[in-house]
Amino acid sequence: MSQQGYVAAPPYSQAQPGMGGYQGGFGAGPAQPLYGHYGGQPQAFTAPPTGMMKSPVSSAAGMPPPPVSNQYNPNVQQNGAHPQRYPAPPAVSAYGQPQSPYNSMASTAPPPAQQLTNQMSSMNLGNYAPGPMQSAPHPTSSVAQQPFQTFPPPAMGQPQMPPGPQSPHMSPHMSPQMSPPQSPLASMPMAGPPMAGPPMAGMGRPFPGPPPSGPGGFQQPGLGAAGPAGYPQQGGQFGGHMAGPQPGMPGAFPGAPGGLAGPPQKKLDPDSIPSITQVIEDDQAKRGGQIYSTNIRGQVPPLVTTDFTVQDQGNASPRFMRCTTYSLPCTADLAKQCQVPLASIIKPFANLPKNETPLYVVNHGETGPIRCNRCKAYMCPYMQFIDGGRRYQCGFCNCVNEVPVFYFQHLDHMGRRVDFYERPELSLGSYEFVATMDYCRNNKPPNPPAYIFMIDVSYNNIKSGLVKLICDELKTLLENLPSEEGTESSAIKVGFVTYNKVLHFYNVKSALAQPQMMVVSDTAEMFVPLLDGFLVNYQDSRTVIYNLLDQIPDMFADTNESETVFVPVIQAGMEAFKAAECSGKLFIFQSSMPTAEAPGKLKNRDDKKLVNTEKEKTLFQPQKGVYEQLSKECVAQGCCVDLFLFPSQYMDIATMADVPSHTGGSVYKYCNFQVETDGEHFLRDLRKDVQKSIGFDAIMRVRTSTGFRATEFFGAVHMNNTTDIEMAAVDCDKAVTVEFKHDDALSEETGALMQCALLYTTVGGQRRLRIHNLSLNCSLQLSELFKSCETDSLINFFAKSACRAILSQPLKNVKEILVNQTAHMLACYRKNCASPSAASQLILPDAMKVFPVYMNSLMKTAPLVGSTELSTDDRAHQRLLIMGMGVEDTQLLLYPRLTPLHNMDVSSEAHPAPVRCSEERLTDSGMFLLENGHSMFLWLGQGIPPDLIQSIFNLPSLAHLQGQMCVLPELDNPLSNKVRSIINGLIENRPNSMKLNIVRQKDKPEMLFRQFLVEDKGLHGGASYMDFLCYVHREIRQLLT
Repeated sequence: MSQQGYVAAPPYSQAQPGMGGYQGGFGAGPAQPLYGHYGGQPQAFTAPPTGMMKSPVSSAAGMPPPPVSNQYNPNVQQNGAHPQRYPAPPAVSAYGQPQSPYNSMASTAPPPAQQLTNQMSSMNLGNYAPGPMQSAPHPTSSVAQQPFQTFPPPAMGQPQMPPGPQSPHMSPHMSPQMSPPQSPLASMPMAGPPMAGPPMAGMGRPFPGPPPSGPGGFQQPGLGAAGPAGYPQQGGQFGGHMAGPQPGMPGAFPGAPGGLAGPPQKKLDPDSIPSITQVIEDDQAKRGGQIYSTNIRGQVPPLVTTDFTVQDQGNASPRFMRCTTYSLPCTADLAKQCQVPLASIIKPFANLPKNETPLYVVNHGETGPIRCNRCKAYMCPYMQFIDGGRRYQCGFCNCVNEVPVFYFQHLDHMGRRVDFYERPELSLGSYEFVATMDYCRNNKPPNPPAYIFMIDVSYNNIKSGLVKLICDELKTLLENLPSEEGTESSAIKVGFVTYNKVLHFYNVKSALAQPQMMVVSDTAEMFVPLLDGFLVNYQDSRTVIYNLLDQIPDMFADTNESETVFVPVIQAGMEAFKAAECSGKLFIFQSSMPTAEAPGKLKNRDDKKLVNTEKEKTLFQPQKGVYEQLSKECVAQGCCVDLFLFPSQYMDIATMADVPSHTGGSVYKYCNFQVETDGEHFLRDLRKDVQKSIGFDAIMRVRTSTGFRATEFFGAVHMNNTTDIEMAAVDCDKAVTVEFKHDDALSEETGALMQCALLYTTVGGQRRLRIHNLSLNCSLQLSELFKSCETDSLINFFAKSACRAILSQPLKNVKEILVNQTAHMLACYRKNCASPSAASQLILPDAMKVFPVYMNSLMKTAPLVGSTELSTDDRAHQRLLIMGMGVEDTQLLLYPRLTPLHNMDVSSEAHPAPVRCSEERLTDSGMFLLENGHSMFLWLGQGIPPDLIQSIFNLPSLAHLQGQMCVLPELDNPLSNKVRSIINGLIENRPNSMKLNIVRQKDKPEMLFRQFLVEDKGLHGGASYMDFLCYVHREIRQLLT
């Protein structure tokens, strides 16, 4: 396919009325402007003209790609026929408060709606071209073209006026030659001055920094790959290097000159810019309920939000591995040019739905798994058997290996082993091997893991009722410890510790009539005072444990001790595992900062004056010394730490959560905990946490075929060297994001292979290897790369890399890099993959059209917003949460679900469709549910009908709703049943429990709810989606001129 180069229109060409459509894709498209929807084959793709572009070859992944090319069917790879929709990466940002410094510069500022229209019209949002364009440039616009004059560029930033009012004529459908499914940006009525000046007067300068120079804004020279002199290249941190920040504008979205007079404007329709809810709906309609077979190399899976069933046929399920793009650029230069990070998000223990087959376990007995002699990759579908089946060639390093005698099998006429389908490791993308002694610590079989519950019994926790709550819950919870598939009871041992300034260990040996307590008061030299009877089997010692759990709340009922220790508690748990020669998990319940004299004592270092300064990063950095050392020791022993915090003031979560965040643990936080309102929320989290599927003492390595390798790793992990990812434990919710870099050219024919191998101990105490394999395409065409991108994975990568970057760089720089890279990626697409069109059009790749929404939302998350109104602990906590998240978690965090419940069909099984996350979607008479996986709100409009209130709350009207209600009453009517089942279903299915907050329109707590409406201006600073899109468009134009 020939790619048209970017044809520069005169720099400020008059905006075309309406949106000029681009043609893209092959063949004729639908007649009406649909959203190019993601995830399915584009309609009617006729084959590209021969010889213009090689379609990526692919072999059925079940088969190792044979060396001869005639077996490849060049059409299997539906020429990039899956433009997926991907949610963009979450970015956190602090765009300053809307203080609009520019309004004063000019006589009058247009009203906001008009500014937007002025600006957007100048943007002339083009459609998203879904991919490589037709080779012959046709007239592209779907609009009746009007003769436009172009003007010389206006003086410094003065808006240039159009030659008289124009009424854009929108044609109701695209001209027949427009092939691709275009997005309905094409229906934006746009007229008005082209975007000469910077966007938006009333917009507020979203990024901190001095106001732009010049009277009404300024133009900046476009920068090439190198930034202006004197600006260091921003390298590596976010993949590739970016242009340095632009001269006039240190990362601010500049305001616009006021007083853009002009023809009367129509209000810009927010429905005409890409919508995440639409993209999700389209993908669900197209690919929902279907079987997704993994037998094609480089195919883009359905979105994480889509409901589909995976059939493993040689590549790992997208539940285990997703990529930022499924077609890698062949060379490092292409990768640098497009700026799209190449990364995979791996969730090795992901839960599979009930209708999908669990992983097969392969046991080769004494010999253990078969591996390549040179690169040590494990036997998988990418190994090519040769020489009648006596040898095999490794797909990763091309080394030829002998097949062990016991493993020999004849080949069929296709060159495939006769036992191909009987052996999971030859025909499937994911499977497990039973590991031999060589893979075990000290060459001995591991003991089953243990769980130790360590309860802070200081004054606060006793007074709040928390200690009694935990003890009562543990009686039933311990019946449900995770167990090996097919076994009756759990092999996990349990132990109990209580602590304040000293530690109390309990002997709960089954032979005892009563539990015995042993106190260790020397916290400086921690040791475990008993071996026998501390870690026990729950079933054997049930009566003694019951006695203990009954006694603990009474024993400490009269305590006045308010000081606690923390590091010695973790050390005690670790020593207990060491003595028992096992791995395991500590569940620590702590309510205050450890201030007692002991190792790891902390002092309050919270300082709001550091926000928005060079030193802000210190607020996120853990305090050095004992905590760092402790993390390493825990990982070495396979000791994972889960922390349940109940703070009433600053706790220094950045430091206290350091050990959990390096040992594969989780941190849960309940501010100002009260049993009545938060008890159930906490217990649901505890139940999920204790019962979830998990592996211990894990080490993971990601191997790749020649030409590229894994270079960066993001997650709740510890790295001792550059290749081994160590995790004291890894559970079903934790994901590791791995970035790849080229070290040589890749070939279109062989593609790119990756294998993730995880060595771990099961909950039953068996050592296993879990293998996930994935094959990707490689291409010399950037259009293939953009067509195979996955927005949701991209935003996961950007969120994690930004959260790591804020430990070492000022927020302002981090946000600048994020915006810069967004503009670079989109400008590269515009320049290299889209048909030529007016510079004033914004053209987005179909697979990335909602990327700007996610990126803008990422920049408004707590860690990235420099606001003194947010608590330092909240920001540090969210930063750590993001580091361990998988693709579906970051997608939901960055774009919460907002669902109307007032007008749903109560008789139908289906859930109501979510609406866009913006205040404009709320109605005074409505009831909306909002959730992002961590917070949940039920919003009630002022004008909500009394009968709705009666059905849900059993109250005559909204005014009767008082106090802190966090559960809905169980009423027997269809609406109440349906609303409660929706809420309970969400709480059940998300990794974390959520507390329901009920908010009324215009009540004070509503402000908290509003910060989740991510398409609107941020509460603590941050641009609206519309403003951000305008800003990014300006940046793209700068780069292209």
